[in-house]
Amino acid sequence: MRLATLRTAGGTRAARLDGDTYVLLDATDVGALLARADWREVAARAGDVVRVAEADLAAVVPRPGKILCVGLNYRSHILEMGRELPQYPTLFAKYPEALVGPRDAFELPPESDAMDWEAELALVIGREVRRADEQAAVDAIAGFTVLNDVTARDWQYRSAQWLQGKTFERTTPIGPELVTPDELPGGVRPVLDLSCEVDGETMQKASTGDLVFDPVALVQYASTILTLKPGDVIATGTPGGVGHARKPARYLRPGSVLVTEISGLGRLDNVAEVP
Repeated sequence: MRLATLRTAGGTRAARLDGDTYVLLDATDVGALLARADWREVAARAGDVVRVAEADLAAVVPRPGKILCVGLNYRSHILEMGRELPQYPTLFAKYPEALVGPRDAFELPPESDAMDWEAELALVIGREVRRADEQAAVDAIAGFTVLNDVTARDWQYRSAQWLQGKTFERTTPIGPELVTPDELPGGVRPVLDLSCEVDGETMQKASTGDLVFDPVALVQYASTILTLKPGDVIATGTPGGVGHARKPARYLRPGSVLVTEISGLGRLDNVAEVP
């Protein structure tokens, strides 16, 4: 099953992708849908349709209660940054104001001269869970989507805490759909090809099989700290190929075309703009 959030004349609506149409569902967005215990049954129902070519896609979960992000979780990226493999996940937060839809423009804040790309697999929680064992963590994963954690490197490294460089408003594309694990090779531990292009040039290319901490392990770890609830998002980290690690460093500029793609999940097509 593939679920999306569409902008309509009457506000946002959750929808199910069905061939070349989206079927509108009885929920304002995917996050609201997942909050229902019977969300799978609701998502399977018939409804009015919108052609894919005419759909205006919002962020797949527009207002998650939590957005947790994982730093340094691909072996290739860890080695690229000159670090050792971690014993525990590196967690930081992002806020909903950072999110934009899969085709929306994203912002380059005028306060930063070092905006960088980070293609990521993101998981979405579908069931409340705390201190999950392995099976509870598996059951809590509603599905996966594509995210680009566009980062202000100059702000990120102002201090040892990364938050300030990670959550500038309207910098984080997410979508196009939430794809349930049963549709993916590897299920809740999907092995998918991930790539990121900037202005037509491939910058990142990896497999999600290179993750140090897989999605199930991340749900177990994060749920030890706090209760994960339906609609919460965990961005699982980015592979090597980021602009900041290049010599010389390379960053996004106004008009840069950012394409983020994960096999089986879809792609984000976003253009950088200065607000």
